[in-house]
Amino acid sequence: MSLDFGLEREEARTEPSPYSPLPPAEPEPAPDMRKRRRRQIVRIIAAIIALPFVLTVVYTVVPPVSTLMLGRWLTLQPVERDWVSFERINPSLARAVISSEDARFCSHWGVDWDALWLVIEEAGEDGPSRGASTITMQVAKNLFLWPGGGYLRKPFEIVLATWIDLVWSKRRTMEVYLNIVEWGPNGVFGAEAIARKAFRKPAANLNAGESAILAAALPNPIVRNSAKPTRLQMRRAAGISSRGADTSCLSR
Repeated sequence: MSLDFGLEREEARTEPSPYSPLPPAEPEPAPDMRKRRRRQIVRIIAAIIALPFVLTVVYTVVPPVSTLMLGRWLTLQPVERDWVSFERINPSLARAVISSEDARFCSHWGVDWDALWLVIEEAGEDGPSRGASTITMQVAKNLFLWPGGGYLRKPFEIVLATWIDLVWSKRRTMEVYLNIVEWGPNGVFGAEAIARKAFRKPAANLNAGESAILAAALPNPIVRNSAKPTRLQMRRAAGISSRGADTSCLSR
């Protein structure tokens, strides 16, 4: 018997057959399991979308906190805020804030569309040079959204501002705004905290000049020190004091 023939038979026995079965594939998730996962994802997204609308109703009676406050608490940074009712804030502060931030506060429905379209029309290649956020839109941003990213954030801000204006009175919107707005460095929020820090008095005892100084700091309260206002801030405060403001909606 030839040895070569024996080796060929041995190789034939050890060489895998092209018809040998493939290793079993990993089982795919059952259709029911995939459907359950999709439903869970949809429910989570729906809950996230619904949360601000539900909280808006809750905040009609509960003092809210802003996302900036929550962020500082989560990062173990100080937050200085003393919630006070609208009656315990001098009316001159609301008047100064309306004059400075949102002259049509009492007449629009949360969004000043005329100002918004004007800003869009004036925008150059680098985007708008100024904002058109109403006080209600600022409340929506401070309560539910994030700072920065205006183009992405603005549609959510508009929807939420419209909802807030529908659910809350103008008086409640102003009360919340004056209690949650960031008004100084190192975590100073709200009228009561900044009044005591800048003027060593409660917000109820502010005068018109002090209220105008506080309103003049709002575009950049981290840099603009209300306790030591610059000449530019004082000029801006004088302009705010000289302008009239419709506060008729705050009496209802």
